[in-house]
Amino acid sequence: MTSIPKNVKLRRELGLFSAVCLIISVMLGSGIFVSPANALKNTGSVGMCLVIWMSCGLLSLLGAMSYAELGTVVNKSGGEFSFYQSAFADMHKFWGPLPSFIYSWVSIMYVRPAEVAIIILTFAEYFIRPFSIMTSMTPENEHMVKKAVSILALGIITFINYTSVKCFIKIQNVFTICKVTACIVVIGGGLYQLYLGNTKNLMTGFEGTTLSLDSLPIAFYSGLWAYDGWTATTVVSEEIKNPQRNILLSILLAVPFVTMIYVLMNVSYLTVLSVAEMTSVHAVAVEFGTRALGSFSFIIPLGVATATFGCALSVQFGITRLCFAASREGQMLEVFSYVSVKKLTPAPAVVLQGILTLICLLCGDIVVLIEFASFLVWMFYGISMAALLVMRYTKRDVKRPFKVPIVIPIFVLIVSTVLFITPILNDPKPQFLIGLVFILSAFLIYIPFVYQKKRLSIVDNFTKFIQVLMVVVPPEKDEADSEENRVVEDDEAETEAPMIAAVV
Repeated sequence: MTSIPKNVKLRRELGLFSAVCLIISVMLGSGIFVSPANALKNTGSVGMCLVIWMSCGLLSLLGAMSYAELGTVVNKSGGEFSFYQSAFADMHKFWGPLPSFIYSWVSIMYVRPAEVAIIILTFAEYFIRPFSIMTSMTPENEHMVKKAVSILALGIITFINYTSVKCFIKIQNVFTICKVTACIVVIGGGLYQLYLGNTKNLMTGFEGTTLSLDSLPIAFYSGLWAYDGWTATTVVSEEIKNPQRNILLSILLAVPFVTMIYVLMNVSYLTVLSVAEMTSVHAVAVEFGTRALGSFSFIIPLGVATATFGCALSVQFGITRLCFAASREGQMLEVFSYVSVKKLTPAPAVVLQGILTLICLLCGDIVVLIEFASFLVWMFYGISMAALLVMRYTKRDVKRPFKVPIVIPIFVLIVSTVLFITPILNDPKPQFLIGLVFILSAFLIYIPFVYQKKRLSIVDNFTKFIQVLMVVVPPEKDEADSEENRVVEDDEAETEAPMIAAVV
């Protein structure tokens, strides 16, 4: 029998640029191209809308900075899962590990696969749109082609993440550059319209503001959903070079950059679209392209396609690492923490996410299933802030390269609580019951298989089958890894030190 290969583990392949691209890739999806007007609907005026977009960016930055501290304290992949484990697992035998399990179960089995499926469907819609117009497809044929393109895109994304982390990084970086370029084209078109004097809509300022104390959380709610993704680097921290520095620096570079993009794109849209048009058209960016970009309007569907494909690729990359981390800690099947001997990727976790996303694609209307996630996500962010406050006490001796003022996690915790409770009280929907059902389903799995540690006999046979089929083994624990984290190439330090100083 052959011996188990040595040094099989996930490698640190993401440098600073790739980490920044990862955050931007997850944050910049289709929303800013297709439906950026939700904040405008909830505020009623151009001026207040832009204030909300900037405020949401600031709040996201404060939350991300808190996550950066959590990442330096915990220093494990898995994001919220690892934070909850470190903060709460030792507090109580039953209740301690429960928050991390609920988060991982809901995210891995329901939320992220459905999210990736919706992103891929958006990609397919914009990818086939030119062909649909040229060939005059019937709605039935267009629906079938859209499904086929979605399944093909999912296969390509899963293959990339299964095959190679280096391949993922290269493709992700290219798609991130492409989507940022599309955003810059829109912003350039808007600046040209300003140069021509098209400021009528912008000059309305705060006229028509309908924002009140009751509707303020809803306005923030719609804006913050577009910023979701600032946690991306903490989910894959074990694959980031020098994470003690690069996690924080990638956040400080990426989140303000995306905020600037969002604000400037909204300004650009409003140079040619009125408030009523912004809130009523099906795809805002496409309409802007038709009116302002002329022969370059084809860039908009292309930008949406690249944005959504890159976003789906990066979201799947992140959720497979959560699956890897949860399985390694015994909260999912152990085999999903195994690493491919040849490819050095968490192959079983990647295949699992591919299958779950395929199921979502083959289902009917999955938008309903994902709507509940927007209020659950702020519950998890709030728990993360609580974890940070707990670890300020329980892990006070752990060296922190970066430490946020205590007022920041307290403020984000309060905002998270308000954002979690507000939609339930103001606009209760049946979808919120879906979130409750998913949480209850986590209890049904947690009690026998995690808390009582019951094990089905078929699990061992399944593990052996997957090991042979995919040639995977348990990842090696490298004691020297902590020392590796502190190693920084001289030329990299010389290049990035001024950048850190400038940003901070």
